[in-house]
Amino acid sequence: MATYTITVNERSSWGKALMNYLHALGVIVQRVPSKSKSSYIRSQEDKKAGRVESFDSSEEMFESLGI
Repeated sequence: MATYTITVNERSSWGKALMNYLHALGVIVQRVPSKSKSSYIRSQEDKKAGRVESFDSSEEMFESLGI
């Protein structure tokens, strides 16, 4: 038996229909969770890595950007 990996957007109507169809056939054995990180986790990693600057005022920020 072959094993296939597909990516389906379950939020779209055709994605929901496809997943319902595959469930009805008994084809789907397991669902693999998404390994993408949320924006909050990425922002916390950026902060820890020092990729975030903070400014006391908007004027200071614009000055830093050269605007």
